[in-house]
Amino acid sequence: MSRLPAPPSSPTSPGFWRSPVRGPWFTSVLGVVLLGGITALFVTGLLSYAAYNPDLARVNDKTPDKGLLGFYLFAWPTRPYWLYRLNQGVHVTLGITLVPVLLAKLWSVVPKLFALPPARSLAHALERVSLLLLVGGVLFEFVTGVLNVQLDYVFPGSFYPLHFYGAWVFFAAFVVHVVLRAPAAVRNVRRMRAGKGSHEETGFPLVSPRPAEPTVSRRGALWLVGGGSLLLFGTTAGQNFDGPLRRTALLAPRGGADPGSGPGGFQINKTAASRGISARETSEDAWRLVVTGPSGTLRLSRAELLELPLHSSALPIACVEGWSTGDQWWRGVRLRELATLVGYDTDAAPDVFVESLQRRGAFREAALRSNQVRDPRSLLALDVNGEPLTPDHGYPARIIVPAAPGVLNTKWVARMTFGDL
Repeated sequence: MSRLPAPPSSPTSPGFWRSPVRGPWFTSVLGVVLLGGITALFVTGLLSYAAYNPDLARVNDKTPDKGLLGFYLFAWPTRPYWLYRLNQGVHVTLGITLVPVLLAKLWSVVPKLFALPPARSLAHALERVSLLLLVGGVLFEFVTGVLNVQLDYVFPGSFYPLHFYGAWVFFAAFVVHVVLRAPAAVRNVRRMRAGKGSHEETGFPLVSPRPAEPTVSRRGALWLVGGGSLLLFGTTAGQNFDGPLRRTALLAPRGGADPGSGPGGFQINKTAASRGISARETSEDAWRLVVTGPSGTLRLSRAELLELPLHSSALPIACVEGWSTGDQWWRGVRLRELATLVGYDTDAAPDVFVESLQRRGAFREAALRSNQVRDPRSLLALDVNGEPLTPDHGYPARIIVPAAPGVLNTKWVARMTFGDL
């Protein structure tokens, strides 16, 4: 009785890869999904970076020497007030949802990484280089992004420059790879729709010459990938909503947590204790807000702030990790009216540099653009939902600005310096 020869033991041989699921059609379908999804991730990621006002002041700029990579930056708007909540919710939820698609795509093309010779032509060499940068870049971006969502900062350095530069390296490789591979991907999908089967490429094939017995069809594999994405979507998307849906966000450490009840019953990212804020320094006797401008410096107690004209705004808080709150009713002093106390006209209120009492963690300081300061909904908030701020929500005073990332809504405000930054 004859025996089939043993499969090759080297991954550089096409016969080493025996899964019958691999093939141009399977890879092309995943590639088309990633083409749209990753493009949306890149655009929303750049918009998220712009929302931090990185060109405003060095304290906001977490990516030094960005040069031409910051060509698109603009003054982040305050309308619509839910803009950052939508942008970051899409960015994070979509990124997590695409993880199974990405892993399946990488699995489907892994034989290509071992193909010999490394380059058959200049175009092929460019494709191989772009593929290496693409795989390395996408893994880096997704891993650091997921770790940031989970608040697990095990990577060296700041998340912001790492993710920013990584995004540009990845997207450059992504564009090159799409230009080189898009015609073949579209051709394969069209052939599948026409019922003509999959066109096999020359060179190192994705279809194994020695396929193993199938345990699932290619369509079944796609359903499996889609089911995994749907599961991740269902356990993440709830962090963007209020009510019972929020409890479904099992993968969101902050967004899915039970915030409690009452006026302060909404998400808290950083507690007063975790940031070294003591009850003594926020007491009525000790705390004073220092406001500085061209006409001098004022020191205002909370009681004195409460005597100023107070206004209300219904605004959410949205964080870079993707979670957000519903609209909360904030009451306090308009930022532009604080600027008038130190020498500015209301309509000419400039940028402001805000400093917090907190001693630990990032964003102890933040800067806001003049358009944010001048918006009538931008407040130095003293109350929320009809009650004084709780310590964890920033008592005795915090910033709240429409459409701004949560970290720019500084809590435990100690000093505000108005002027061009």
